[in-house]
Amino acid sequence: MNLFNQLIVFFGEFLLVVGVVGDLIGALGMLRFPNFFVRLHAATIGAIGGAFYPLLGVTLIAFGADFLGAYRWFIAGSSLITASLIAILAPTGTHALARATYRSKVSKPYPKVVDHLKEDSHA
Repeated sequence: MNLFNQLIVFFGEFLLVVGVVGDLIGALGMLRFPNFFVRLHAATIGAIGGAFYPLLGVTLIAFGADFLGAYRWFIAGSSLITASLIAILAPTGTHALARATYRSKVSKPYPKVVDHLKEDSHA
C-alpha cells in the first residue's frame, strides 16, 4: 500500500467516525427536541450525517484497498451511488413530510417568528 492509498483509507475512516457522531447527534435530537418539525430536522441530520458520510468513507476505503482486487470498484461505485441517492432523497422526503404535516395541522411549529407558508396560502 503506497502513501496515497493510505491517506485515502485514513480519510475514509475519518468519514466513518463523522457518521457515528452524526448518528449520535441525530439520536439525541430525536429524544430531546420538543415537536415534530424540530425532530424531523434531527432525523435528517441522522440520515445525512449517519448514512451519507459513512458511505463516502466506504467509497474511499474501497478505492484505496488493494486487497479487494476488482471487487473494490463495485463496492466503491455502489456506495457512491447509494450516497448520492441519500443526499437527494433524504431532504426531499423530509420536506414532503414537513409540508404534509403543516397542511394537515396535526402539529404546530413553535416557537415561530415568521410563517412563510401561512403567508403563501392567503395569496
